Amino acid sequence: MTDIRNYAVVTAAYWGFTLTDGALRMLVLLHFHTLGYSPLEVALLFLFYEFFGIVTNLVGGWIAARLGLKTTLFGGLALQIAALAMLAQLSPEWSRWNSVAFVMAAQALSGIAKDLTKMSSKSAIKLVVPQNAESTLFKWVAILTGSKNALKGAGFFLGGLLLATLGFVDALYAMAAALAVVLAGAVTLLPRGMGKSKSKAKFSAIFSKSREINILSAARFFLFGSRDVWFVVGLPVFLYATLGWSFTEVGGFLALWVIGYGMVQSIAPKIMARHGAPDGPTARNWAFLLAAIQVGIVAALSFELDPAISVVTGLMIFGVAFALNSSLHSYLILSYSDADKVALNVGFYYMANAGGRLVGTVLSGLAYQQWGLAGCLWFSVGFVLCAALLSMLLPAGNPHAVAVDDLAAAAGELTPQVREAVQSSPSSRALPAPGARPPPAPAGISASPAP
Repeated sequence: MTDIRNYAVVTAAYWGFTLTDGALRMLVLLHFHTLGYSPLEVALLFLFYEFFGIVTNLVGGWIAARLGLKTTLFGGLALQIAALAMLAQLSPEWSRWNSVAFVMAAQALSGIAKDLTKMSSKSAIKLVVPQNAESTLFKWVAILTGSKNALKGAGFFLGGLLLATLGFVDALYAMAAALAVVLAGAVTLLPRGMGKSKSKAKFSAIFSKSREINILSAARFFLFGSRDVWFVVGLPVFLYATLGWSFTEVGGFLALWVIGYGMVQSIAPKIMARHGAPDGPTARNWAFLLAAIQVGIVAALSFELDPAISVVTGLMIFGVAFALNSSLHSYLILSYSDADKVALNVGFYYMANAGGRLVGTVLSGLAYQQWGLAGCLWFSVGFVLCAALLSMLLPAGNPHAVAVDDLAAAAGELTPQVREAVQSSPSSRALPAPGARPPPAPAGISASPAP
């Protein structure tokens, strides 16, 4: 029951943060648009948000390993409260560029807060799910990830509603107060030392030494770059400038897409785990399917089919496939990680995720300006193919379970602790009972225990 309670507290804290994160983005975008800021000036407001996400993910895991996930989770929530309160101090009497610089600094705090909270919340799941319970791990990761994206879409609506009813400053104070309640609840309910490494992690450990995690992180970079290279700038501008949609229609459609995307992530285990826990080949297959969907959208535009139907329908199909790919990656990073190093590995992995988003955002504007939406989509196809090719290098099954199983076959006799771990692994072979004659050892390997 304690594990369930901890999972519920972590999830509730992440939900509270996510609502304010989505609402804050919409508040800033709409407020500064109504003040007459240009698209470039508005885009600059979010530049530090993405950049400091990369930095935070790089060092956040190391901080969590030394101080505990509880510390980084609380730090993320506190920084978001500070960013909201800071933005409320913005003065209309300041010059335009002073205002931009001030908001960029506040958004840097928010970007740090977002990735501290995300890294802490997703790492904490590994600590509350029983070891080798892969199907449970996949299910809980999918619920957390899916609900986060659904709530971020709801946050877009909340931001617009608060701006219309309370105004910019009061909306910021209201969100800061609500998030303070969430922080107080998490401080009270979560256990001390949660996620703290048993040994002091060296700073050099922020760079993963695991081959599987390095490959998965590279694949994640290209996966999220493939989404943002057309989703961030190209798609909204296309819907507004080419299809003639209003700002409200564009914002509402994208918010609904994010909510639907999150709902698909939540049911990913039911779709993908019918043949056992997903693994490297599963990630490869779904990435190639995603690339095929992107090619289909480009083909529809090239053959001059109705652009509204082609893009909207293609976006819906893409959203389903991308949500499943994302949920699968979120599961694999935890599956590949030891509980003692999960914060370091997740931090390194989400650094790659943030890097892909930053590169995708920049390329989205450049590609659309040069080649239109089709150019964005071709970049997206290339990124997805890179993710698929990298996924071909990921192992089949759980690499940790395989290593323990090989040890069992070679050693013949195990300590009670190792025997229990191997027998609980779904991929392990039957082991002899304690005191029974061990199976014949392979040629050249002694069945005697090591001295």
